[in-house]
Amino acid sequence: MSNTIVQAERYHDVCFGHRVVNHESKCKHLHGHNYRFYFVIEAENGLDPLGRVLDFSIIKETLCEWLEQEWDHRFLLFEEDPYLSSLQELSPESIVVVPFNPTAENIALHMIHVVAPPLLAPYGCRLVECRVEETRKCTATAKIGDR
Repeated sequence: MSNTIVQAERYHDVCFGHRVVNHESKCKHLHGHNYRFYFVIEAENGLDPLGRVLDFSIIKETLCEWLEQEWDHRFLLFEEDPYLSSLQELSPESIVVVPFNPTAENIALHMIHVVAPPLLAPYGCRLVECRVEETRKCTATAKIGDR
């Protein structure tokens, strides 16, 4: 059992828009998705006294709630997007400026490396995998590689 890894996983659905700067096809246009995020969590020091990685409600209160508060029904734009200033002028409260081109892959990386660490640190857990389902057919996954 010493090589066994135990993980907790929860998914969350959220809606937001984006565009991919310099995309060679239709994703260069403003559009949105009904995203599904899958969060895979590991405890840094084994299971808690009840035998859990982390209570599922904590995942909801941290990562899922962060998505609801920060990105739900908003529009993610790359800080280098030439449309940024015009769209901010039209609807500043709707725009979330991000430091990356908002592909599903970059969104998953951002969740693992930027968003999740401070949210999960108090619980002794970390997000080791984030799958971002952009459509039912298309998913991008980021995983911590030191396992």
